[in-house]
Amino acid sequence: MEYIIQFKGNVKFKITLDPTVWIFDDRKLDLAKYFTDKHIDRDELEEYKRGMGEHWSREIMEGATVPPTLNSEKKYKKQEKQEMLTGTFGILFKPFIENAEPFETAQTVIFETADGEHGFPLEASKELVLKFSHEGKPLREDGPVHVLLADGSNLENPITNVTGIRVE
Repeated sequence: MEYIIQFKGNVKFKITLDPTVWIFDDRKLDLAKYFTDKHIDRDELEEYKRGMGEHWSREIMEGATVPPTLNSEKKYKKQEKQEMLTGTFGILFKPFIENAEPFETAQTVIFETADGEHGFPLEASKELVLKFSHEGKPLREDGPVHVLLADGSNLENPITNVTGIRVE
């Protein structure tokens, strides 16, 4: 089984997705809680701008400080490590479609699978969740990802065996 997914079609940038590294991504979602808890949509760009503004203001008031390079690595607490080893995780599809930059003529996102193709309107596809881990294990049998609807209504019967993503 191939664990790499090619993102191609009517996009400015053809990208390659590797779900095996998403476990370390800060954007990952704990699917045990995501579909049961009320989640708050965050605007990452707005948060980045706010953080940069605060940093800029601090530098003006206090002067620039150079961060030590050895302390820049992220340390995981025991609880976080345990969650990574036993949790079920996914990631929103939205950042990937936005990074690929579909052309204005693009209307549909098609998930190519071993069993056929599954299409979604471009805007609706931004709400999809790509499940990449189940109980701490990568989806080796029918993965590398499962495509879940935003409301979790297809949790029992997700789109599996994804081999590629095509934008038309």
